[in-house]
Amino acid sequence: MRIIKLNAIDSTNSFLRQLSNEEPIQDYTVVTSQLQTKGRGQMGTQWKSEAGKNLVFSVFKDVSNINLQHHFYMSMIVSLAVFKALESYKIKNLKIKWPNDILAEQQKISGILIENVIKYNQIQSSIIGIGININQVKFEDLPKATSMQLISGVSFNNDEVLHQVLQFLKFYFGLLKQNKLEAIKEEYESYLFRKEKPSTFKDQSNHIFTGYIKGITNSGNLRILIEDSIVREFDLKEITLVY
Repeated sequence: MRIIKLNAIDSTNSFLRQLSNEEPIQDYTVVTSQLQTKGRGQMGTQWKSEAGKNLVFSVFKDVSNINLQHHFYMSMIVSLAVFKALESYKIKNLKIKWPNDILAEQQKISGILIENVIKYNQIQSSIIGIGININQVKFEDLPKATSMQLISGVSFNNDEVLHQVLQFLKFYFGLLKQNKLEAIKEEYESYLFRKEKPSTFKDQSNHIFTGYIKGITNSGNLRILIEDSIVREFDLKEITLVY
């Protein structure tokens, strides 16, 4: 496995994507950086991280054998890999906030951004960007953020956490290769934040409504029970979980 370690970069995802355009890339090639100046999250958000305190990395994955219709299973796989890695370090009260934020004690401890390369209606490869708050203890302007050290009171080694995540990533991609779609989806849904609890949502028109998260569709839409026996599906651009 090739691991490229950088002191500082604008975005590990951008660096790895550019590298893959310039030369053949080995599966599970990793780029990690002490500081990421323009880290990106879902929906154009920025991932802020204190230099050297956290784990910021991207993984190149050949996914040419995955059906385009199953693209959200990659999001589930990565979420589960990070979840299980954190769980192995005794980080408690973990949940997956749809689609792929990892929460601990209802605060964000990890974010994921997956960028797919699609050619001829087929996914060729993915750049999997992962940020995990490890030893940072102060989060200015981020009141809903936490870290492994804040939760556990213990300091962790970034490289050890990286290898743990990669081990789980390989495990879950192995399940996908075996076409264990139902098992992956079932496990992902079992960890969903606010599942089966009354929750508040905001739509594109800033309209607030309540409902119960029931699960997800195979394409990754969130299934919400709005009224008795009425379940609607929403994609990421349509709603925000307010809590």
